[in-house]
Amino acid sequence: MKQFVRSHLNRAALLKCGAVLLFAAAATSAQGGMFDDDEARKQIAAERKRIDEMTTQQKDVEARLGKVEEAFKSQALLDLFTQIESLKAEMNKLRGQIEVLNNNVENTSKRQRDMYLDLDTRVRRFEQQGGPPASEAPATTAPTAGGAAPPAAATAAGSAPPTTVATDSAAETRAYEAAQGLRRVGNYQGAIVSFQNFIKQYPKSNLAPRAQYWIGDSYFNLRDFKLAIASQQTLLKIYPDSPSVPDAMLNIASSQIEMGETVVGRKTLEELVSKYPVSEAAEKAKRRIGAAGSGASSTANAPAGKP
Repeated sequence: MKQFVRSHLNRAALLKCGAVLLFAAAATSAQGGMFDDDEARKQIAAERKRIDEMTTQQKDVEARLGKVEEAFKSQALLDLFTQIESLKAEMNKLRGQIEVLNNNVENTSKRQRDMYLDLDTRVRRFEQQGGPPASEAPATTAPTAGGAAPPAAATAAGSAPPTTVATDSAAETRAYEAAQGLRRVGNYQGAIVSFQNFIKQYPKSNLAPRAQYWIGDSYFNLRDFKLAIASQQTLLKIYPDSPSVPDAMLNIASSQIEMGETVVGRKTLEELVSKYPVSEAAEKAKRRIGAAGSGASSTANAPAGKP
């Protein structure tokens, strides 16, 4: 019996010890798990902290990049845009100034042509309508021995020539202006024929030298430089004392340069300056002497402001 009790007691003790051991093991296991969760939490917290730091750095970089972009947009592009707008405004201003200058040049040239034509017409009329020469003028209109007035026929004869001259002068002016009209519209071939007919019809006209000059100039515009030179040389030969001689020499030099004879053309320009130093053509020749060797085209061929 004692052995049975003892065996039961030993069994209970063993069971009790086993239970204690199991509880201790469970506690130990629980503590081990608790320790594992804390470590994981620490690692997670550390990772989150690193992520937060990287996020903060990223945001900082993005902010700095945004500031750079904003600065670029607000300064460089703005400055470039301002410069472009300034250049556009300056170009528009220059265009306006060029248009004004072109208009002034055209108006000045027109006024000069009109003034020249008016002056030339008035001088020509004065020369041709000034009355008969003194040798042909009627003798002093003193009364005859009987106190009678001069015969009416003689007075009529003395007044007839001015009327005739005035009529011829008007026709002469119309013929010259008709030829000029053809030249102005670019009908150079028609102008050549009209000026030639004018010279044949009015060989002693004060406008004949100018007509001869415009024949050569028209050939120049047709780029027939040989005939241009020949026409201007005709002017130099027939009208050596004409004010158109310097212009003719300038036209000859321009034709020679256009033909590639730059050395000859330069000599003609120098001769023009030497013979007619105060003429408008000489001033143009002086400006062109430096460029004659390069074969510059004759943009200043015809004298400005002269019809």
